[in-house]
Amino acid sequence: MGQRGIGAKPKHLHLVEGRGPDLFNPDGYRPQAAPMPWEAPGLCRVDRVIAFLESLPITQGKLAGQKLRVRPWQRDFLEAVYTEDDEGNRPVRTAVLSMPRKNGKTQIVAGLALCHLLGPEAEQRGEVYAAANDRFQSGKTFNEIVAILEEFPALEARVNVVKFRKEIEVLTGPGKGSIFAALSADAAGKHGLSPSFIVYDELGQAPKRDLYEALDTAMGARDNPLMVVISTQAADDHAIMSELVDYGQRVNAGELEDPAFHLTFYGAAPEDDPWHPDTWAKANPALGDFRSLSDVERQAAQAQRMPSAEHSFRNLILNQRVSAHVRFIAKAEWDLNSTAPNLDRLKGRPCFGGLDLSQSRDLTAFVLVFPDEAGAFDVLAKFYLPEQGLRDKAEADRVPYDVWARQGYLTAIPGATVDPSFVAQDIAEAAAEYDLQGLAYDRWRIEDLRRELREIGAELPLREFGQGFRDMAPAIDLFERLAAEGQLRHGGHPILTMCAANAVIERDAAGNRKLAKHKSTGRIDGMVALAMALGTANRPEEGEALPACLAEFLD
Repeated sequence: MGQRGIGAKPKHLHLVEGRGPDLFNPDGYRPQAAPMPWEAPGLCRVDRVIAFLESLPITQGKLAGQKLRVRPWQRDFLEAVYTEDDEGNRPVRTAVLSMPRKNGKTQIVAGLALCHLLGPEAEQRGEVYAAANDRFQSGKTFNEIVAILEEFPALEARVNVVKFRKEIEVLTGPGKGSIFAALSADAAGKHGLSPSFIVYDELGQAPKRDLYEALDTAMGARDNPLMVVISTQAADDHAIMSELVDYGQRVNAGELEDPAFHLTFYGAAPEDDPWHPDTWAKANPALGDFRSLSDVERQAAQAQRMPSAEHSFRNLILNQRVSAHVRFIAKAEWDLNSTAPNLDRLKGRPCFGGLDLSQSRDLTAFVLVFPDEAGAFDVLAKFYLPEQGLRDKAEADRVPYDVWARQGYLTAIPGATVDPSFVAQDIAEAAAEYDLQGLAYDRWRIEDLRRELREIGAELPLREFGQGFRDMAPAIDLFERLAAEGQLRHGGHPILTMCAANAVIERDAAGNRKLAKHKSTGRIDGMVALAMALGTANRPEEGEALPACLAEFLD
């Protein structure tokens, strides 16, 4: 390994067969007499990558001291990522390998980083980064790479390692001038990078998306960059890892065409029996190899006896996307209702609204529901947050409010608070465009809204809607029934979907139910407003009748 000082040169060239100081070659590098395995003629790109990986030593675990052997399931992933097109380029720019813990992730992370730093994928003055969620995790990746180098003199002789900065510089040979650095999400200085290769370890556990986004957007300066994400699933639908998995599954299903994106996924489906060995094998490709079957059996037995352990078992061992709480609406049911409403057909139609006004700095939700002849509902939702501090709010809630604002799903109101005049104006415009029969509201801050409505001369059918069991229970029953039968066309609105993922229920002694904000793990304002809108549609004013379509549906 190289000296640690500035301008250090490799000091172990005499250990490398066929290499040595050359008075006529200032950088001291001279190709060896015998080529490295990955330099053999006739190899395709993926074979060169695999030959490099299989030259690396295993430095820990029961296989320590042996060479890495690429398994067939690992080769499948590598072939998908490193296959070339007709012009010799690698089409894939983002590759995601999602699988449970303890399936050989550390070796692949370290091996691919070295492959792009010193191996067949190296480029002159490249920038290779191993990204992790904290300093400890990034340190583990760096230490594994250093351990491999220490047992591979031919590679060790070409680099200078700076341990206190967790950096490696390539001094000679292929990739000369390249650098490796271990990055963590809890450190500053992510902008200004120009990555040629990034491997992100355990993105599913990332507390926020800043590091991923900074690295992803920084790759544009390179001709053939690559980001590889290797991680278990996140617990929440709105995490960046969940978005990548969902996108990749749509690509794999043929719903989207994106040759620059690849997903390899190992995990249990929602309908799989979590306690059956076949499910364990489906989720863990290394089970019975270097993934201990007895360890999985032990954890499964504990999860069955201790409900608190089931969440971790499903997420970390079966790679299922599960939250620690029981959702009000299951993800499969919510997705069943993701058909987009036909906006052109909604103009002038009767509708009912729900308004969940927030504190001045929090999320406000305004939802309209339109019953049709079959008893189904089209759902339109609008959300509001103050523009000032929006990025900080996104980090606090761990969701991309700033992205949603740019995409038009969120109205960012100028200033530091939610100005009720903006909300009042939107409600008045909606009442003019549609036949608003009733707008449910909670008493919280309603006088501010009433004042703004009077200012613009809007007279609306406001209806007070309590947040207790008496008013909410019938709305929740209807909500649940409609969702189960696929009768809510919400179009997959991402903020409404976030609220659905967070919503939990509480019951009273009589079994009545309501949404519980204090028990939810995140914002549920959209679900509250949707429930109020449905409850208003199901609860006409005295002397009025239910719409015929809804009365028949509820009969």
